[in-house]
Order: sequence, then C-alpha cells, then structure tokens
Amino acid sequence: MTIAAIQTKPCTAEDYLTAEVQSDMRNEYRNGEIIPMTGGTPAHNELISTLIFLLKSALRKQPYSIFVTDQRLWIPDRNIYTYPDVMVTPRPAELMPNRKDTVMNPLLLVEVLSASTEGYDRGDKFAAYRTIPTVQEYVLIAQDQPLVEQYVKQSESEWLFAETRGLEQGVTLRSVEVEIALADLYEAIELG
Repeated sequence: MTIAAIQTKPCTAEDYLTAEVQSDMRNEYRNGEIIPMTGGTPAHNELISTLIFLLKSALRKQPYSIFVTDQRLWIPDRNIYTYPDVMVTPRPAELMPNRKDTVMNPLLLVEVLSASTEGYDRGDKFAAYRTIPTVQEYVLIAQDQPLVEQYVKQSESEWLFAETRGLEQGVTLRSVEVEIALADLYEAIELG
C-alpha cells in the first residue's frame, strides 16, 4: 500500500503518520500534502553510503547517532515530516513525543542533490531546516562533479556559506569536526 495512492484531499499529520508506518515507500508530509519520495540514482546512493562510512569511521565512540535516508525528521514549525539523506544527532536522539520513529534534534543535515529535488533542497527545504533550533550545519553534495556546498550556522539569522570544489580538496564538517577529502567521498563515482 502506498500513501500517495490513497490521498484525495489534504491529510492530517496523524493520518499521515499512521499510513506511513504501513506504506511500502517513503513519503514526505508538507503541511497537509503527501509527496512520494522517488528512488535515487546509483551515484546518489554511492555518495550517501560513502559519507555514512566516512562519518561512522570518524565519529566512532563519540556521542553521535548517524542516520540515513529511512529515518524520519519532524520540523514542527513548518508541519513537515521529511527524510534527509544523512542526519547526525547527539546521542541519544530526541524523538517526537509519543513516537519512537521520528527524530527532532539534528545537528547536521546532508542532502545529495538531484535534478528533481535540487530547487527544493536549496530553497524551501533549507528554509524549513533553519527553523530547527538544534541544526548547526547543512551540506549539499553534487552528484555530477566533486562539489560540496556547506552552510554553517553563525547565529539565529546568519549562516556562513562555503563551497569546496575538486577532488584535491577537503571539507571540514564544523558541527561534528570531521574532515572529509572529496577524493574519498567521490571515490566510487564516475565523473565525466
């Protein structure tokens, strides 16, 4: 059963959460609207799995939890439930009241860009992420070239942008103090 197939009118968050548990695919919830999450490309999946490996290696035995695409995030100020590609929280993760499957306190959020979601990831999704008080860093990773864009929170209304481009470069994830070489991140990606 997929949620998208049964939605005919605006849906409540409670109805979404009930149906999402039974759904055979992931769906975002955006203030009454259910958005099916499409599958990613091999490059998208390679980048996510490599990043998870690099983060797990660097943060081993540190007080962080690292989550991948199937972990739901609640953004209460925007009434959004979404699935970031990668999310890092302090351990233990803070869960939504009365739920055991929805995280609320990410420090670091990462999205691997794709043609169908890039505009949303850069725009409305980043605006929603900025409403989460615990978020300290937002990272966008390109699939087609060695490029990482990074936004680091400086204050409630100020974010510092940095762009790292090229396989010979490295990026430091400030929220967790992890250095990642782009050559390592993109090692399995055929760049054209």
